Amino acid sequence: MKAIQVSDDGRRALTGSFDYSAILWDITVEPPKQLLRLADHNAAVNAVAFVNGTARALTAGDDSLVRLWDLATGKLIHTFEGHDAGSKIVGLSVSDEWAVSAGWDRTARLWNLEARQAGPVLREHRGPVNAVAFSGVGLNVTGAGAIGENLMAEWLVFTASADGDIRVFAASDGTVKRRLHGAGQGVNVLRRLSSGDTSVRSTEGNLRGVLGDPLLFGTVSGQSGILDGRTGEAVRLFPEVQRPILAVADGTNSTDHTRSTRPGTVAVGSGDGLVRVFRDSDGVLLHEYKSAFGPVWALAMRRRGPTNEANALYYAGLDDFATYWPFAPRAPFEPVDASQYPRRFQMTGKSGDDMIAKGELQFARKCSICHTLTPDGANRAGPTLHGVFGRRIATLSGYNFSPELKTLDITWNAETIAKLFELGPDKFTPGSKMPLQVMSDKAEREALVAFLAQATK
Repeated sequence: MKAIQVSDDGRRALTGSFDYSAILWDITVEPPKQLLRLADHNAAVNAVAFVNGTARALTAGDDSLVRLWDLATGKLIHTFEGHDAGSKIVGLSVSDEWAVSAGWDRTARLWNLEARQAGPVLREHRGPVNAVAFSGVGLNVTGAGAIGENLMAEWLVFTASADGDIRVFAASDGTVKRRLHGAGQGVNVLRRLSSGDTSVRSTEGNLRGVLGDPLLFGTVSGQSGILDGRTGEAVRLFPEVQRPILAVADGTNSTDHTRSTRPGTVAVGSGDGLVRVFRDSDGVLLHEYKSAFGPVWALAMRRRGPTNEANALYYAGLDDFATYWPFAPRAPFEPVDASQYPRRFQMTGKSGDDMIAKGELQFARKCSICHTLTPDGANRAGPTLHGVFGRRIATLSGYNFSPELKTLDITWNAETIAKLFELGPDKFTPGSKMPLQVMSDKAEREALVAFLAQATK
C-alpha cells in the first residue's frame, strides 16, 4: 500500500495501492468497511487526497495522471494531464478549489478543481519533486529572511525535491519566491503543520489559515524535523535513523478550532519499518514501533475520544493492508502468526523443493501485487494467472487487456514467461500496463517459472 489519508471528521479513510486502485473506507465500524473502489489508473496509486470534506477525492500515480472522483457515486469526474508521460506523481496537496501535484519530471503542477483546468507549472528544481504543500494562508515575501510579513490575496506552495531544496512558489503565476531551505540531501516528504494559535481571517470572515505554519520534513539519509515556515530554519530536529524517511503525519492542532488546544504530535516512518511519534512542542519521543515487515510508505493520524486528540495512526507498507495503531493509550499488537491477513512479501516459501520455494518468494514480491493464482480469484491490476501455461496472450475473458497486446503472437509457456522477465514488459509486450519487471538473474527467473508451472495448474 502506497498512500493513506484520514478525513478531517475522522469517519473516512482513503488508501492508494500498488494494485492501481484507491479505496474509500468507513472507519467508524470494526472492521472498517470498504465503500468504494476507485480503479481507473494504469499504474500504482502513490498519492490520495480528500477534497472539501469527503464529497470528492484526488488520486495520482505512476501513470502521470491526477484523477478527480465523486465519492458519493464512485464515478470519475475528470482526469488532469500535464506531467511528462512516464513520470511518477508522488504527492498531492489541496486548498480551496486548487490542488498541486509533485512529479518526477522535476515540476509541481497546479490544477483548478472547479474549472477543471491546468494552472501554473512550478519549474525550478534540479531533481524529481517528491512532495508539495500549500501554505496555511496567502502570504508574500517581504525580505530575504522571512515569509509572511504581509497578507496577500495569493497562496504559496512549498515544494521538496531530490535535489535537496525546499522552495516557495506563488500559486497565482508559478513564480519562485525563494529557496526556503537547503537540506544538503534529497527531501522525500514535506507536510505543513497546523500550529493553531495565530489564525487569520479573510475580509469575508472565512478562516484562511495560520500565519507561518511550520513544515514537517524527512530526507533520504534519515534526517527529519520541523522547519520554520517563514525563515526555513530548522527549529527542531529528531534523532536520525539509518534509512530514508518515507512518510510523515500531522497530529498537531487544527485551525478549525474544534479540536484540542493541547500540544500535538507528529509521526515519522522510515525505510527500516520504524514508526516514531514525537511531541511537536519540544520534540520528545513519545512512542515508537519497529515493524518487522519492511518500509513504511504511508502514515495518517486519527483523532479519537472526547478531546479529539490525535492518539492513533494508520501505517502502510509492502503488505496489502494498512495497520491501525492506537498509541495513546497504547494497545497490544496483534500476534503476527495469528493474523488473518497474509504478509506475502515476507514469505519464505512453503514447498520443500528449494527451487519452488525460491520461485514462490519471487512471485510474492514481484507478481502478487497484481496477479492471483486461483481460478475464482478476482482480477487485480492484472489478470489471474490460473491456467496461464498454454494460453494465448490477452485472451482471458473478463479482463480488459490493452489493445496492443491483442495483436501479439505470444503463447505463454516456460520460454515466453522467462523471456518476459529477461527483457522486461516494455520490450517483450509493448503496450502492456504491466510495470517494469526485469530479472537479470537467470536462476531467479528459472525458479519463478518453475513455481508458476506448478502453482497455476
